[in-house]
Amino acid sequence: MRMHADEVDTDAALVSLLLSEQFPQWAGLPIRPVISAGTDNALYRLGDDMVVRLPRIEGAAAEVDKEQRWLPTLAPCLPLVVPVPLAQGEPGHGYPWLWSICRWVEGQDATVAPVADSREAAVSLGSFVTALQTIDASGGPAPGQHNSFRGEPLAARDSETRAAIAQLHALVDADAATAVWEAALEAPVWDGQAVWLHGDLLATNLLVRNGRLSGVIDFGCLGVGDPACDVMVAWTYLLPDTRRVFRDAIQVDHATWHRGRGWALSFGLIALPYYQTTNPVLAGIARRAVDEAIADFRGVA
Repeated sequence: MRMHADEVDTDAALVSLLLSEQFPQWAGLPIRPVISAGTDNALYRLGDDMVVRLPRIEGAAAEVDKEQRWLPTLAPCLPLVVPVPLAQGEPGHGYPWLWSICRWVEGQDATVAPVADSREAAVSLGSFVTALQTIDASGGPAPGQHNSFRGEPLAARDSETRAAIAQLHALVDADAATAVWEAALEAPVWDGQAVWLHGDLLATNLLVRNGRLSGVIDFGCLGVGDPACDVMVAWTYLLPDTRRVFRDAIQVDHATWHRGRGWALSFGLIALPYYQTTNPVLAGIARRAVDEAIADFRGVA
């Protein structure tokens, strides 16, 4: 089932044609579709150690250049494995956009592979976020269409978030959601330097090997902005008893923590109705983000 009205069709035969024309050195390798809850790219494993990523929609095509430009710089500075681009493909054979070939990162995503020690996972996530945010962000891409505006001031999401609350009044506690959102808006805005953000730290983008977090994938929402955006993983993935471990690991201030909860709520409210029938895994993550943000707020309000 398509997730987007403007999504293009891809298959292994198309990948084979593109490789034969543009990267003949890899054309003889096996090509296997990768089942994924990702929304922006169709994935095809190429041989044993590469993956082809074909954007599904035009908006995702803008991510290719960004990942090619920045991931080789960021990857060596990060404590978890991330995909490194190996090549950039051009449109062809009816496929309209740029595409990429990246190094395959071993592991299962955290929606299907539980970690053995949730506290250790929280510390690993904290180390990853801290390392990413301490890399020099000079020249990094500001929030925009290319990363779904991840890292922008929360106030810019106000009308869309309130509209989502109204749309979901039968599924979520609208009064509670509104209270969480307004508390996040009341937190002081970020007035420091913009920092690097993954922008999409969901369980679908966290890889687990041998019971431990081992990698982070899908940097399509990469950009620089308010650090609160990546703090939302505390509600989209972590449990209440490890949330404090994560907070201690990133040493985040009170205002950023509250904005992070607002990010989690806003993401969940907006994603839930969009993916409810087309991507149940992501819809489940979205619903969890909303529920956890509300429950956490009620516990500290």
